[in-house]
Amino acid sequence: MKISVIGAGSWAIALTKLLTINENELTVWSIDPEEIVMLKKYCEHKTKLPGVILPGNVTFTTDIEMAVEGKDMLVIAVPSPFVRSTSKLLAPYVKEDQIIVSVAKGIEESTLMRMSEVILEEIPQVGKNLAVLCGPSHAEEVGKCMPTTIVAGAKDYEIAKLVQDTFMNDFFRVYTSPDVVGIELGAALKNVIALAAGIADGLGCGDNTKAALITRGIVEIKKLGVKMGGHPETFSGLTGIGDLIVTCASVHSRNRKAGYLIGQGMNYHEAMDEVKMIVEGVYSAKAAKLLAEKYDVEMPIVEAVNEILFEDLPAKDALNNLLTRDKKDEISIAAWE
Repeated sequence: MKISVIGAGSWAIALTKLLTINENELTVWSIDPEEIVMLKKYCEHKTKLPGVILPGNVTFTTDIEMAVEGKDMLVIAVPSPFVRSTSKLLAPYVKEDQIIVSVAKGIEESTLMRMSEVILEEIPQVGKNLAVLCGPSHAEEVGKCMPTTIVAGAKDYEIAKLVQDTFMNDFFRVYTSPDVVGIELGAALKNVIALAAGIADGLGCGDNTKAALITRGIVEIKKLGVKMGGHPETFSGLTGIGDLIVTCASVHSRNRKAGYLIGQGMNYHEAMDEVKMIVEGVYSAKAAKLLAEKYDVEMPIVEAVNEILFEDLPAKDALNNLLTRDKKDEISIAAWE
């Protein structure tokens, strides 16, 4: 297939390598001319994914029309805060028969839209030819061809199957799912919980704390996700607990790293400057809180992260507040004998 990857960050480059291994014809677009010059010269992103070398037949461009024209598939791989502006750039050139795959993870704060909703609003002609690709998949490992499993979600089975066939190989296993809502919510909200896990690490907490945050975090994500129309099973799968585990625990996780720095005393601006990449959880935290209020779902970890990030509550006080909340049952649907 002729495929353009829209964006040139670490995940975009890792997916470009994967798709070239699968014998597709690849173009990579970036809005940054200096980034394109570097990629043309080295076939490597020296800062965002060093050590992952792309083949010499990949085309690099800043020309959005060239990136879209004649392509079978467009992979939108820009950070979530830039999905709308990038979709606006793409919209005049996208044809109805082209497939768009969104790999961005986040919720738009101003509208509370998922990324696929943002894309559809700006590029309505894509219609049912829109898919999402999410799961526990750090670019650093995919770029090195380490075994990875992920989920292709679409409302149309044939589109999900086509994405599965395009991306899957002997180290990158792709499942399909019709639950686009659940997939995208799990992918976005886990970044907020990963910030909390990193903050706990920065405070010097141990594995017990990490396990508690992951377990109670998926409870929060599932409660909101189901109320918003996601399928309960999704949150027990790769784009739910799977993505949450890897983002809370991995050394590659920018959200966990930013959280760690915040736990060590930095504010979120300083932490993002140190990480030197977009920290999606910071952008999704306010949206997650607003969604919790809209759907009347209690999300104490999300609330605590917002208080730390935007209300200057010391991290140790936020942790203490979580631990000293009113006593509760763990399983509300079970009856005592």
